[in-house]
Amino acid sequence: MLAIACGTKKNTFVSRNYQALTTKYNVLFNGQEALNAGIQEINTNYKDDWFQILPIEPIEFEEKRIDITEFGLGAGFDTKEDDAPKTLSTFDKAEEKAVKAIQVHKMNIDGSERNRQIDDAYLLLGKSRYYQQRFIPAIEAFNYVIANYPNANLIAETKIWRAKSNIRLDNEEFAIETLKLLLTVRDTLETNLPDETKENGYTTLAVAYIKSDSIQKAKESLLLATRTQKNKDQAARNLFILGQLFAEENKKDSAAMQFKKLINFNNAPERYKIRAEIELAKNAINDSMAAISFERIQKLIKNRDNRPYLDVLYYQKGALNEQKDSLQLAISDYNYSLRVPKGDEKQRTFTYEKLGNLHFKNSDYQYASAYFDSVLQISKDTLDLRIRRIKRKQKSLISLVQYENLVKENDSILQLTALTIDAQKAFFEKYIEKIKKDEAAAAQLRLNQLAFGNNNTSLASVNQGKWYFYNSKSTSFGANEFIKIWGNRKLEDDWRWAQKAKNATQEKEIKEVSQKNERYDLDYYVSKIPSDKVIIDSLYLDRNQALYELGLIYKEQFNNLKLAKERLERVASLQPAEDLILPINWHLYQLEIILQNPDKAAEYKNFITSKFPDTKFAQLLLNPDANIQGEVTENEVETKYKEVYYAYKESKYDEVISAIDVVLPTISNAELLPKFELLKAYAIGKSKDTENYKKALEFVFVNYGTTEEGKKAQAILTQLEKKSKE
Repeated sequence: MLAIACGTKKNTFVSRNYQALTTKYNVLFNGQEALNAGIQEINTNYKDDWFQILPIEPIEFEEKRIDITEFGLGAGFDTKEDDAPKTLSTFDKAEEKAVKAIQVHKMNIDGSERNRQIDDAYLLLGKSRYYQQRFIPAIEAFNYVIANYPNANLIAETKIWRAKSNIRLDNEEFAIETLKLLLTVRDTLETNLPDETKENGYTTLAVAYIKSDSIQKAKESLLLATRTQKNKDQAARNLFILGQLFAEENKKDSAAMQFKKLINFNNAPERYKIRAEIELAKNAINDSMAAISFERIQKLIKNRDNRPYLDVLYYQKGALNEQKDSLQLAISDYNYSLRVPKGDEKQRTFTYEKLGNLHFKNSDYQYASAYFDSVLQISKDTLDLRIRRIKRKQKSLISLVQYENLVKENDSILQLTALTIDAQKAFFEKYIEKIKKDEAAAAQLRLNQLAFGNNNTSLASVNQGKWYFYNSKSTSFGANEFIKIWGNRKLEDDWRWAQKAKNATQEKEIKEVSQKNERYDLDYYVSKIPSDKVIIDSLYLDRNQALYELGLIYKEQFNNLKLAKERLERVASLQPAEDLILPINWHLYQLEIILQNPDKAAEYKNFITSKFPDTKFAQLLLNPDANIQGEVTENEVETKYKEVYYAYKESKYDEVISAIDVVLPTISNAELLPKFELLKAYAIGKSKDTENYKKALEFVFVNYGTTEEGKKAQAILTQLEKKSKE
C-alpha cells in the first residue's frame, strides 16, 4: 500500500514529494557528485600557458571529433546490453544517474510533469554530455527543459549551458542572441537574475564574442561578469584575462587596474595572484611603478610558500634588472630561474632566450649560440614563430661558432709549429705539471667528500633497518672483499673462470697504464705537433678561409661592423690565397665607407682599381651608377624574376642578361638580389666564354658569400678551377 501510495502514477501530495525527495537526495545527488569529480579532474589536469591570453573556459576539447546526432533522450536510454563490459568515466556516471532519474522517477500525468526534480535531471544530463564533447545531444536535453519547463528555477542556467554548447558548435551568433535576450532584456524587468547566474551568463557571452573576434565587446562582457565575483576561480580568471586583453592593446593603465583588482581579491587562487604581480611588473608605465613591483617580487621570492613560482619570479626580477641596465644582476637572476627544480619548460625557453640575447648584444656569440640551442632542445612547438626565429638565428650562429673554433684551434697548432723543439717541450712540461696538480686537488676533494659522507651515513643508517644494503659500511666492506678474492670481473656469463678474470684485469690495467702514460708523456705531446709542410699549409689555408667567412657573417648577417673589420683586416695581413685578395679588399672598402673613413676607403679603392682593373668591382668603383631608377614593389620584382627565369629556360640568354641589368637598380629587397645575379651568371655561362662566366660567378660569391646563391657560385668556381688544372 505504501509503494502504491508513493508511486509515479498517482498525482498525490505524498507521491509528488516522495519522488522529488528520492530523485534529489539519492539519484541526482550521486550524479552531481560524479559531475563535480569530473570537472575537478579537468581543472587539475589543465595546464595554462601564461605566455598567451588564457582561454576563458579552462578546458580542451578534441578538434575534428565527430558528434553523431542522437534523438530523444540519446545515449544512456538504450536498454540493449553490450556483451563487452565498458568502463564508465565520471561524466558517463553522471549521465547514467540523470537517465535513471528520468526513467524511474518521472511523473508525467495528464501531459504535465509532477516531479519538480526532473528538469534538474535533464540539466545534469546536458552538462554531462557537454563535457563528453557530445554537444548536439546536450542541446537536445537543454531544449527539452526550455520547452517543457519554462518556469523552472534553473531555466536561466539551462539557457546559458545551451549557449555554451552552441558556441562549441560554431553557432556563436545564435548563442550571443539568446544570451543578450536573457541578460539584457531580463535585467530590465522587475525580477532580476541572481548574481551568480549573471556572472556565468556574461562570462559565456565573452567566450562567444572572443570566438567571433569581437574583442571590445568581450571586454565589456568580462567587466560586467567581474562585478559580483561569486565564483572565485572564474572571477579571478576573468580579471586576469581582462588585464591581458588591455595589455595586448598597449593600454597599460587599464591592464594594471585589472591586475591590481585581482591582487586585492582576497578569495582569488594564489596562482592568479602571483601571475598578476608578474604582469603588473611587465606593464609598469614608469620607473616608480617598476621599483614598487621590484620590491613586491623580492618579497614574494622570500616567502617560502611561493617556491612553486620561483622560476617565473626570478625571471621577472631579472627582466626588471635588465630594464635598469643592471645586466650582471639580470644574468644572475636568470640563472637562478634556471636552477629552480621542476620549473616550467616554456618558462625555461624564455629564460634561455633572454640569456642568449644578452650575450648576443655583447657579441659573445658562442655563449649566445649555446643558450639558443638550449631553447631549441627544450621546445617542442616547431610552429611557434618565436621558436622559428630563434632557429634561424641559431643556424647562422652555428657556422660562426664553427669558424671561430677552427680559427682558435688552428692558431694554437700553428703557434706550436713555430716553436723550437726545446720550447715545445718546455710548454708541455708546464702543461703536464698543471694536469698533475689538478688531479691531486680533485683526488683530495673526493677523499674529503667520502670522509664527510661516511660520517653522515654511519649516523643516518642507524634507523634504516638490518638489511645488508641499508648499511653503507657493510656494502663498502663487501665490495672490497669481493675485489680481493675475485678481482675486477665483467658482468657476463661464467665470470668466475680464472682465464676471464686474468684477461679482463690485464686489459683494464694495460688500458689504464697507457692512458696515464699518454697524459704524462712529454714525447707523446710533442709527436702530435704536425711537421709536414703540406699539413701546416692546409692549416694556414683553413684558418684564413674561416677568418674570411667570419668577416662576411659579421658584416652581412649580424651587422657587427667592428668584428667584421677585425677579421677581414687580420686575414688580409696573413697572406691569404689569391682568390681571397679581391673580395677581402672589396668588403673592407665597403666597411670603411659605412664607418665613414674616406681615407682608408680610398686606399682599398686604389688597390682594387690598380691590381684588378678588369673586374666588375673596379668598373663599379670607377663608374658608379648615380642615377638609380625608382624602386618597384616586391611583388613586381618576383613576377619579373619568373619572367626572366622562363626566358632562361627557353635559352634566350642575351634577353635574360639585358633584362636583369635593367631590373637590378630597382630592387630594394636584399634577399632577391643574389637570385638575379646568379641567374645572370648562368646566362653568361651559357652564352659567353669561360672567363666571363668565372667573373660573373666571382661577383656573386664575393658579394653574397653567406647566401645559398653565393655558396653555389663558390662551388661552381671550385669545379671550374679543378677542370682548368686537369
